[in-house]
Amino acid sequence: MSQSTVLILPGWQGSGPLHWQMRWVALHGDVVVEQHDWMRPLRGDWLSRLDDVLSDLEGPVSLAAHSLGCIQVAAWAAVSAQTHKVKAALLVAPGDVEASNFKDVFSTWQPIVMNRLPFKSLLVGSQNDPFCTLERAQAFAKAWGSDFLNLGNKGHVNADSNLGDWPEGRAMLNSLMKEKEHGH
Repeated sequence: MSQSTVLILPGWQGSGPLHWQMRWVALHGDVVVEQHDWMRPLRGDWLSRLDDVLSDLEGPVSLAAHSLGCIQVAAWAAVSAQTHKVKAALLVAPGDVEASNFKDVFSTWQPIVMNRLPFKSLLVGSQNDPFCTLERAQAFAKAWGSDFLNLGNKGHVNADSNLGDWPEGRAMLNSLMKEKEHGH
């Protein structure tokens, strides 16, 4: 069986070295989908970049997305011909780009795609995320067909949340990937 590649999809402004996503890259050799412009995220650019990275990979691939990366996964899955390569997605702390205070920065990201994802996914939300209410996170999970996990008060589930290497998150991703293999 070919080794599954984990693609790391950071959110707006990217993820710093203390963020669990970058720690995973260091620990597990995951691959970051680098964006040309982390500060001014354009949906079209981000989606085609993800498609480019995936076209170089055979699969199976799993996605570990944070914040805007979650919204990116939903938008990408609705238009890409490569979704069959993705076995699972861990969607952490989605950023609500439709929230009034973020609308301008993320104008190209609206409306948020609310289609069911064609692969297994788990959405992890936090009760006090400044970028997304728990209710919205649950609504995304429902629309995307994702399982939902409430992490409690973990803010935006980023470097400031003091998760360190976040082994619990990695375990969630690993069990998602396994589920799919045994499910056939």
